[in-house]
Amino acid sequence: MVIPLSASGLIPSQQTGAQSNTSFVRDAVTIREAEQLYENARRRLLDVNNWQEISGEYTAAFTLTDSNGRALRRSALEGDNIRINIPGPGAQTGQGYDWVQIEKIAMQADSNAAYTGMRVRPLPLPTGAGRQVAHFFRQYATSSFVVEKNGNTVRASVYGRNELPNTGVRRLLDKIRNLFISAGAVIGFSKVQWGSLVRGILQ
Repeated sequence: MVIPLSASGLIPSQQTGAQSNTSFVRDAVTIREAEQLYENARRRLLDVNNWQEISGEYTAAFTLTDSNGRALRRSALEGDNIRINIPGPGAQTGQGYDWVQIEKIAMQADSNAAYTGMRVRPLPLPTGAGRQVAHFFRQYATSSFVVEKNGNTVRASVYGRNELPNTGVRRLLDKIRNLFISAGAVIGFSKVQWGSLVRGILQ
């Protein structure tokens, strides 16, 4: 029996700040087609380095890295980091990038239902000595990327929770940059970015 997504720990409860849900759904004709669609989608979900390719132009670039910020050429695993290059000015705190860590990956499956999910959270620059979070959101924020199959229906989703602007960094320009980007994310940028990604995952 599949543990429900709501009980998986992949999506934290909403406590503070903003939240967002972005999903895209495809209905397969047969169970076999749905299973193949799901398997392809879960591979794309874990292939972080290819997210920009499947999302299209003018979207952020994502690079999977180890704990020292070195690029990895494989599927994502718990404990890996993701370096994010958002269109526009980068933060000096993150050496021009935003950084998150993959803190949880979960998979469940039975004969009729399945899901694969990954939860990430902002973190400090992996190669830095300081503890300032290198992301436009504070460390309380999470993004959960999930692919689900129920019967003939396959869904790809991104759930943002507890999104607060990271204005606690020392550099004034980083404060301003984080405030504007986080405001844009809440207003609609994340919907465009994640909308492109979930469609790409189910292409």
